[in-house]
Amino acid sequence: MADTYDMLKLKNQLCFPLYACSKEIVKAYKPYLDELDLTYTQYITMMVMWEHKVLRVKEVGKYLFLDSSTLTPLLKRLEEKGYVKRRRSRDDERDLIVTITERGEALKEKAVKVQKKFSACISLEPQKAQDLYALLYEIIGKLTQ
Repeated sequence: MADTYDMLKLKNQLCFPLYACSKEIVKAYKPYLDELDLTYTQYITMMVMWEHKVLRVKEVGKYLFLDSSTLTPLLKRLEEKGYVKRRRSRDDERDLIVTITERGEALKEKAVKVQKKFSACISLEPQKAQDLYALLYEIIGKLTQ
C-alpha cells in the first residue's frame, strides 16, 4: 500500500516541474533581455503590444494573466523607457489605454534576434514543442474557466 503522504513528495507534483521549468526559462532569457533593458514580464508585455498596438490595460492583463496591481508599475516603467504611452479613455476615465510608441515598435527588430538566440538554447523537436504548447494551454484553460 502506498504511503498516505506520497502525494506530498516533490517528485509526485506536476506543479513543481512546471514551476522549475518556467523559472529556468526566464533565467535563460535574462542575458538576451538584458541587451534590450527588459525584464521577462516587460518582454512579454511588449510582445502583446507589438501584436495589438493599442489595448486597454484590462485587455493586456487578460492576455498575460496579470492583474492591474502587477501591470500598473510594469506599464509605467515601459512608458518611462519610451516604449508605450498610457492615457485615460475619453469614453470612460476609469479605462487606461496603452499604445505602443515608435520607439517601442523599433525595439521589435532587436527582439526578433533574442527569440532566435533563445530558440537555439532549447532544441525540442517541432512536434514535441507543439504538443507541449497545446498541453500547457489546455492546463491554463482548465485553471481559468
